[in-house]
Amino acid sequence: MHTHASNSELVEPLPEPERTLNRRPHRRNKRVPFDQRNNPPSTPWFTDFANYHAGNFVVKGMSSQQKKKFFKDVKHYFWDDPYLFKVCADQVIRRCVFGQEAHDILMACHNRPTGGHHGANYTAKEVFDSGFYWPTIQRQGKISQRDEMPQNAIQVCEIFDVWGIDFMGPFPSSRGNKYILVAVDYLSKWVEAKALPTNDARVVCKFLKSLFARFGTPRAIISDCGTHFCNDQFAKVMLKYGVTHRLSTAYHPQTSGQVEVSNRGLKRILERTVGENHASWSDKLDDALWAFRTAFKTPIGCTPYKLVYGKACHLPIELEHKAYWALKHCNYDLVTAGDHRKVQMNELNELRDQAYENSLIYKEKTKRIHDSKIKNRVFNVGDRVLLFNSRLKIFSGKLKTRWTGPFTVTQVFPYGTVELSQTDGPNFKVNGHRLKHYFGGDIPHMVVPDLQTFPKDQ
Repeated sequence: MHTHASNSELVEPLPEPERTLNRRPHRRNKRVPFDQRNNPPSTPWFTDFANYHAGNFVVKGMSSQQKKKFFKDVKHYFWDDPYLFKVCADQVIRRCVFGQEAHDILMACHNRPTGGHHGANYTAKEVFDSGFYWPTIQRQGKISQRDEMPQNAIQVCEIFDVWGIDFMGPFPSSRGNKYILVAVDYLSKWVEAKALPTNDARVVCKFLKSLFARFGTPRAIISDCGTHFCNDQFAKVMLKYGVTHRLSTAYHPQTSGQVEVSNRGLKRILERTVGENHASWSDKLDDALWAFRTAFKTPIGCTPYKLVYGKACHLPIELEHKAYWALKHCNYDLVTAGDHRKVQMNELNELRDQAYENSLIYKEKTKRIHDSKIKNRVFNVGDRVLLFNSRLKIFSGKLKTRWTGPFTVTQVFPYGTVELSQTDGPNFKVNGHRLKHYFGGDIPHMVVPDLQTFPKDQ
């Protein structure tokens, strides 16, 4: 929160034209009601507004954007010595409270016989109905698609150059297996998967060596920050084969979106083929892979199978029910069949070039649609921001704020990643999707802990 005091270094009287802005007919007190020099830890969150209405003082050094926001907000408050009141959106006048008083009100509305130990929304409504207000009692909000950063596609030129890997599971045990390790090629969408009993570094390295032996050494592998991918054993394998290891930003799986899409597709196929015997999923994995590889993929304009082998995958049903090619071409002599296959191999490079063009057009169109729906947000070095706490939803408790901070932006990367600094720890990187600009001052010491006092009722 911005500091407030009556000395000339911190506050300044408004110029004469601004003194008439949003004047109210209530009584004015020409003193500064909240002087931080006397009791810094108990400075209320509404000090700016109280100083403005009671003494016509504003904080010195605000930017034009901060001033615009301040004068937009201050018109909803008025001073009636010794209290500040707010005219809320429902036109009800509520007294502004903070610190221990806010804590006592919250406890009374939640714990006392008339409180009922309700959840966050009901308790907040009871506080409002009682005629009290402080900012953090309101719902803190979540992050949505509109908060995302502009989309940046990973466009790969050569087949099997870039793979994405990820674990699925744990699932119900099937022949001793509980996890599925999935790898997907970014250009052809070809998927490799293996059922595994554990999800440690040893099985990952063994899987990758088999993958490299079949498809060649890729240029890069993209994974999340799981410990099974971020360890010395994995790093040694990457160094040995000369493969670059790229990590997605924490709590932002969209970075490795291709493998997440493949995971979802495989899981959907398994759900529909396993039936009631959930323990048989490992036996159905090969069939699911076959179905996935022979399914049409819109971004590349064909199936992964055709892009890898240069020909369509003929299914057993085609022979069983006498498809046209089976009737006319199944009995080719070897010379004719060989010549036809040579033509297909010569067309393979052209097919892959066409798939690259289709993928490029598809991703440009997707980016255009995606970016038209998001907010126009720009983060610059030095900006103060709040961070959305993605982990909070898995913890018990009520009335917790999902936003932590403020933090300071120290570096902005070209693909949506932002590096933040904190006062009591090292710098860290997050995706801009989880950030929002912070225009206030320091968060009050007493208000935020007030939102974390109630254990979950049974």
